[in-house]
Amino acid sequence: MIDYRSDTVTRPTPGMLAFMQSAPVGDDVFGEDPSINSLERITAAKFGMEAGLFCPSGTMTNQLAIKTHTQAGDEVICDELSHIYQYEGGGIAFNAGCSVKLLHGDRGRVTAQQILAGINPEDVHKPISRLVSLENTSNRGGGACYNFSDFEAIKKVANQHGLALHLDGARIFNAIVHKNEASIEYGNIFDSISICLSKGLGAPVGSVLVGSNSFIKKARRWRKVFGGGMRQAGYLAAAGIYALEHHVERLADDHKNAKLLSEALSKLEFVQSILPVETNIVIATIGGKYTATSFSAALKEKGILAIAMTPTQVRFVFHLDITESDLDRTIDIIKSL
Repeated sequence: MIDYRSDTVTRPTPGMLAFMQSAPVGDDVFGEDPSINSLERITAAKFGMEAGLFCPSGTMTNQLAIKTHTQAGDEVICDELSHIYQYEGGGIAFNAGCSVKLLHGDRGRVTAQQILAGINPEDVHKPISRLVSLENTSNRGGGACYNFSDFEAIKKVANQHGLALHLDGARIFNAIVHKNEASIEYGNIFDSISICLSKGLGAPVGSVLVGSNSFIKKARRWRKVFGGGMRQAGYLAAAGIYALEHHVERLADDHKNAKLLSEALSKLEFVQSILPVETNIVIATIGGKYTATSFSAALKEKGILAIAMTPTQVRFVFHLDITESDLDRTIDIIKSL
């Protein structure tokens, strides 16, 4: 099967496995796992932050950030397509006791003006606006990326109104490669960043939350409460180190292949539209003789896995396990449907 369901389906490369097997490990709850400590330092430094915290998942790093930045009764401002709202099991309410102000952005991206309009006034009837969360790239926005100037404008609003600013960077390196950005610049904008290692970078498990020393110290305590304290997890952290050293630049290949698939899909009479392709995600709107569900089922019969995200939209995600020959075969198959 050629698996486009997500970039989470990758398996460790032989080089990554060898690096994992040779990793020095210790007890991370005691702060004694050298591989985890190294990954946290490396990741924080890449983003201009003081400290990092290794966690099992991006959902945990996002939820820890929200919990650490807020108090129960506060409000989180985010786009309506945000992963923290759509795909984290109501964790904002359950874990942090916060409500959410949803904004209707452009493919998951919001503006400084929208955020300014969404900040609650000083009013006992309203929750306190405390945190803005952005997502780069936007999953449900088809891998759309922010311009850095938009971050700077949003940061200005956040500073003026005393709001913390968090970035869900599940696919942040896809954005960095696409925009030719310097990762260290993000530390000047965001108070915290969640960086996923198990998507386009190809590690089997793990995300790193980065921020200031005081922020990460508090988040580490909440990680323990959430049950995220791990022991000899340095083998997993080693995969993350390897991914950061070997799998970032190759993301450009995924972006190129996503555009090629998008071009092929656009020629099919039952594909009504495709979201602009910037990175590794292709979202096509299906109509005519297929629904999103029946199209994905037809693909599966031919050995291709894709996700019907909505009744009309199918998502394809490129990753390091999709080869050029896989793409060629996929294009031949969709032309035959």
